[in-house]
Amino acid sequence: MSMIDMDYDAIVIGTGFGGLYAIKKLRDELNLKVRAFDKAAEVGGTWFWNKYPGALSDSETHLYRYCWEKDLLQTFDIKNKYINGPDVFNYLKAVADKHDLRKNIEFNTGINSAHFDELNNQWIVTTDKGDVFRARFLITALGLLSAPNLPKIKGIENFKGELYHTSRWPENAEMSGKRVAVIGTGSTGVQVITSLAPKVKHLTVLQRSAQYTVPIGNSQLSEQEVKTIRNNYEKIWDQVWNSALGFGLNETDRPTFSVTPEERKAIFEDAWQKGGGFRFMFETFGDIATNMEANIEAQNFIKNKIAEIVKDPEIAKKLMPKDLYAKRPLCDSGYYAVFNRDNVTLEDVKSNPIQEITEQGVRLTDGKFIELDVLICATGFDAVDGNYIRMDIRGRNGLEMKDYWKEGPSSYLGITVANYPNMFMVLGPNGPFTNLPPSIETQVEWISDFIQFAQEQNIESIEAPAIEEEKWTQVCADIAAQTLFPKAESWIFGANIPGKKNTVYFYMGGLKEYRSVLAQARLNNFSNFKLKAKSHSKESVVAS
Repeated sequence: MSMIDMDYDAIVIGTGFGGLYAIKKLRDELNLKVRAFDKAAEVGGTWFWNKYPGALSDSETHLYRYCWEKDLLQTFDIKNKYINGPDVFNYLKAVADKHDLRKNIEFNTGINSAHFDELNNQWIVTTDKGDVFRARFLITALGLLSAPNLPKIKGIENFKGELYHTSRWPENAEMSGKRVAVIGTGSTGVQVITSLAPKVKHLTVLQRSAQYTVPIGNSQLSEQEVKTIRNNYEKIWDQVWNSALGFGLNETDRPTFSVTPEERKAIFEDAWQKGGGFRFMFETFGDIATNMEANIEAQNFIKNKIAEIVKDPEIAKKLMPKDLYAKRPLCDSGYYAVFNRDNVTLEDVKSNPIQEITEQGVRLTDGKFIELDVLICATGFDAVDGNYIRMDIRGRNGLEMKDYWKEGPSSYLGITVANYPNMFMVLGPNGPFTNLPPSIETQVEWISDFIQFAQEQNIESIEAPAIEEEKWTQVCADIAAQTLFPKAESWIFGANIPGKKNTVYFYMGGLKEYRSVLAQARLNNFSNFKLKAKSHSKESVVAS
């Protein structure tokens, strides 16, 4: 083990959207000495790892990017309405190129531990290579969806064919002419199933929960459409910053039952044709996510669409969800139509569970055996806090984060955690439930402002008080309780991980309101934080 450098101002873990912007802000605007680490071989974060067929953002291309990076909007190719995985990856590489961010990054380097040194008010970070670094501030940009959730199925380790988790997809994987099964029908599963169906010899979909999904409505943008976006950049982003979701939608407060059944069907149909999951849920009516009767209307419209699209009534019935339309809304590129193909089979593994996986394939409880060449786990992620509890992070008095969060993760503002001074999270638990880049940008800028304030005020330690964390957690819980989201089993409440406590993971008050809360903390000179000045031996709140 070797001590490499004790003099970093900030260490950044992760180089996706959050990590890259944090490096740039702290290095170029605050003139701090910054070191970043990523276990990947390149920048990109989630989009480095998720290279599975069909990977696609459900945010429109011009909004799944940094607002501050105006030059790349003019020069980086905008091809389609929605941006695919490879193009997101290339965009982030272009950002790193333009701002020379790689010189501050150590790739192929995981973090084994991050421990807070109370005596010196520094973080001691140890890499998987045994190197040790110190820094005043620790910025964790670990990713919302980046800790793979591998299914615990009897015999899975015995499978002799190709076994992949979608977030670890090999670049040379060849699926044509093979018998393939996909476990999982969430967002990733829907995408990979739709993409692979025309390419493989046979595709078996192992579905535990049927999903509500609507067409994404992706299309190639015309030159005029691209020109309009580029010419109206400021106006478009002003609308984003003043919205709840940050998706560039015309968010509505129109009640579902304020129109006739015929008008309601026409509104749903228009959204279906335009495409987009968030558009369907939030641009049609304002109460789908809060009113049970309104939600049932949306459910029934989608179920009727399934019945129209899927030719076999029995298969259509299996594809119809039995729960609420109250998960993160999905969209697809022809998912339901896939089940009209002769080479696609749907297995309902909720009613007929997987008994075991053998060397040659999957055996179901009723004895049916599915012989396979490839088994794909589209089983999602231990979202939000997964990467934190898998890492050895220790705050005051050696408190391990996995222990502190054993009853569920908590934070203040989705950025700071009591007992973990000088640590700032990007997309931490109880951050905003929105299009991610605008939230990331908001948080990184606030973190930068706070660190600048600390530098100017000669503050060496910043910490969220436990009472503020408790109040923020309650705010998030109270807002979520006003919606239907907690009533559906979903990863956004941790329900996809066996044994994980089902609790609130997001602030659902909207992007505009979230930015207002952060701005107020800034205006108040962060006076509700515990701030320790270098010249004092005990903590004191810096006067406003």
